Amino acid sequence: MSQYDYLVVGAGLTGAIFAHEATKAGKRCLVIDRRDHVAGNIYTEEREGINVHVYGAHIFHTSMRNVWDYVNRFAEFNHYVNSPLAYYDGQVYNMPFNMNTFSKMWGVVTPAEAKAKIAEQIAAEGITEPRNLEEQALSLVGRDIFEKLVRGYTEKQWGRSCAELPASIIKRLPCRFTYDNNYFNDPYQGIPMGGYTKMIERMLEGIEVRLGVEYRDLATEQPDIAARTVYCGPIDGFYDYELGTLEYRSLRFEHEVRDEENFQGVAVVNYNEREVPFTRIIEHKHFEFGSQPATVITREYPADWQPGDEPYYPINDKRNSELYERYRERAQSEGSVVFAGRLGGYKYYDMDKATAAAFELVKAELGVEL
Repeated sequence: MSQYDYLVVGAGLTGAIFAHEATKAGKRCLVIDRRDHVAGNIYTEEREGINVHVYGAHIFHTSMRNVWDYVNRFAEFNHYVNSPLAYYDGQVYNMPFNMNTFSKMWGVVTPAEAKAKIAEQIAAEGITEPRNLEEQALSLVGRDIFEKLVRGYTEKQWGRSCAELPASIIKRLPCRFTYDNNYFNDPYQGIPMGGYTKMIERMLEGIEVRLGVEYRDLATEQPDIAARTVYCGPIDGFYDYELGTLEYRSLRFEHEVRDEENFQGVAVVNYNEREVPFTRIIEHKHFEFGSQPATVITREYPADWQPGDEPYYPINDKRNSELYERYRERAQSEGSVVFAGRLGGYKYYDMDKATAAAFELVKAELGVEL
C-alpha cells in the first residue's frame, strides 16, 4: 500500500494549490522540490528588511474574481500598480505605449495627433506582408517606437535580431491613447504583503514538504511511495529526454544591496538599448512602498539555455511545439502521473493563469470546484 495518496513534485504555485486542496479533501500528500525553498520562481527572500523577488519581478494581476478571492485567503495584497519605465539614450518613457509616451517622444498632446503620427510612420514603411518580427512591429507602430522601445529589448530577450525572429511572436503592440501608465488592464492587481513565500507557506501548512530532493532519486528509492504523482517538473526530463530536449530562454540575476534610500524611484525600469547587457533593473522596495534606509536592486540578464540551467521561457517554435506534442501524447499513457504547471505543460503562464490551471487540475483529480 502506498504511503501517500499524492506525491506532488514542485513546491511552486501549482503544486502548493493542489496539495492544499487535496489535503482539505482528506488525501495524504507529500510535496518535494529540488530547490532548498518553497514557492518556486515566485520565491521572495528578506534582505535589508525588503522582500526581494529572487527570480525576477512577479506582480499578481487578474480579471478572474475567483482567482483573486482565492489567493487573498493566504495573503493580504497591497494596492501596487505596475507602471514601468523604459530607458533609451538618456531618456525615460512610460510603458505601456500611451499618451505620456507619445507626448515625450513627439511632443503631441491629443490622441488624434498621436494616431496621426503613428499612421504616418506605418505608411512610410510600406510593409504589407510582414516576413519577420521587425517588419511586423514596424507595420504596427512605426519606426520611432520600434527603434526606441521594441528592438533592443526584444533582441536581448531572444538572443537574436528582430529580422531573424518570426513575425508571429508579436501578434499586436497595443497603443493606449490615454494618459494611463497602468501596465495591466486587469481590475485586480497587487503584491502580497510579506512576500510570496509566506503566501505559499500558508498554503502548505500541515503538509509534509521535503526540500533538496530530486524526483528521480526518490522514485528510484521508493517507487511505490504514492498512488498518484502530480509532476510539475520538465516533461522531457521526466522521460530522460528520450525524444529530444525542449528548449528555453534562461535568465541570470545580479542582486545588489545599495546604501541609499531610493535608487530609481520605481520598481521596474527596462533598458532598451541593445548595448546594455541587462533588460531591466528591479528595485524591490517599491513593490511594498518601503522606506528602509538601504535598497536592493536586481539586474536581469537574458541568457542562452543549456540542459541543467534554470528554464524560464519556453521557445514555442515549430520544432519545440512538435516535440512537446510527442511528449504530451506519451504522457497520456501514464496512468498514475499527471503533468502540470509551466514546465509540465511547456507553456508560459502568468500567475493568475497558473492558478486557474491549478483549479482545473483540482477539479479533474478531486472533483472539487474552486
